[in-house]
Amino acid sequence: MNVTVYLGANGGNDPSLAAAVRELGTWIGASGNSLVYGGSRSGLMGALADAVLAAGGEVTGVEPQMFMDRELQHEGLTRLIVTGDIPERRARMIELGDAFVAFPGGTGTLEEIAEVMSMSCLGRLDAPCVLLNLNGYYDGLKALLGTMVEKGLSTPERQQGIRFAGSVAELAKLLG
Repeated sequence: MNVTVYLGANGGNDPSLAAAVRELGTWIGASGNSLVYGGSRSGLMGALADAVLAAGGEVTGVEPQMFMDRELQHEGLTRLIVTGDIPERRARMIELGDAFVAFPGGTGTLEEIAEVMSMSCLGRLDAPCVLLNLNGYYDGLKALLGTMVEKGLSTPERQQGIRFAGSVAELAKLLG
C-alpha cells in the first residue's frame, strides 16, 4: 500500500517527534508498504524518507518546482515527481495514496489533511485517513470535529473515515 504522509520540513522542538517519525518510517519500509510524501530532505520529512529507505522501503517524493528551484528535494528517493505548484502536488499525492496519515506538522500539513478529510466526508475518497495524535497534538482538531457534529453541521457517519491514532503502533493496527 502507498501510505501518503503529510508532515513538516521543520524538525520542531519536541525530540519525541524525531523518534516517532523514524519509527513510522521503519514500520512503512519493513511492512512492505511504500511512502508518498512531499519530497523534502529537511526536517521531519527528510527523517521519514531516510527511515523508510533504511528499512528497505520505496519512497516517492512529490515536490513542486518552486522547492526544486531552492534545491530542497531529497536526492536519494526511489522516485521524485516534480509538479508545477502546491495544488498540483496535493492532487498528485492524493492520486498516489492508498492511505493518508497526518503526522504533527504546520499549516501546510493541516491544509493537506483537511482536503483528504473533506474528500472522505463527501464520499469522494474511500481510503483510511488517520491523524497521528502524538502527545495530544491533534486533540483540538478532534474536539472541533465533535463540535461540528454537536452543532448539526456534520454527522458521525460523514466523519467515520477520519481516525485518530495515539502512537505509531496504533496507526499500524488501523492500517493493517
